[in-house]
Amino acid sequence: MKGFARSETRFSLCGLNCSLCSMNLGGYCPGCGGGAGNQSCAIAKCSLEHGGVQFCWECPEYPCSCYEGFDDGDSFVPHRNRQQNIARAREVGLEAYLAQLEEKRLILGELLTHYNDGRRKTLFNTAVYLLPLEDLQSVMAALGSQPELEDQPIKERALAAVGLLQKAADRRCISLKLIRKTKKG
Repeated sequence: MKGFARSETRFSLCGLNCSLCSMNLGGYCPGCGGGAGNQSCAIAKCSLEHGGVQFCWECPEYPCSCYEGFDDGDSFVPHRNRQQNIARAREVGLEAYLAQLEEKRLILGELLTHYNDGRRKTLFNTAVYLLPLEDLQSVMAALGSQPELEDQPIKERALAAVGLLQKAADRRCISLKLIRKTKKG
């Protein structure tokens, strides 16, 4: 969007974790306000109309009507945690939150490099996006404590990782399936 720029592109102004997004990781999007890429965003337009706030929580009108219905469905990343992400970033501070995002990004990289059988990218991305860092660390520790996995075919390693991630999600009642928006009729 013309005129929309931000210095922080790892965490969007509306609460999406850009640094965990497959489009960002693949080099297809520079992150929220990072220049060329997916810039047609109603919330970016709203930011410009409200003095160029860097994060929605800086706006005196937050949370506003821009958030109505936005979390009802996912795109290629989960949208359901945006306001929780904002609350967490405000609670621990932006730098600490970004450090946690970086740890999650490294875990996602490990999953994609060592456990992806070509069919798990979306599941791994969604799990890392939605599960708390401590659950992801436990999953990675459990995978690391199974040295026999290294000698297994990639499909077996993928199934082991998926099983552990699904158990962690089930304990928290988190669905690892992207929620499709219902069509307006």
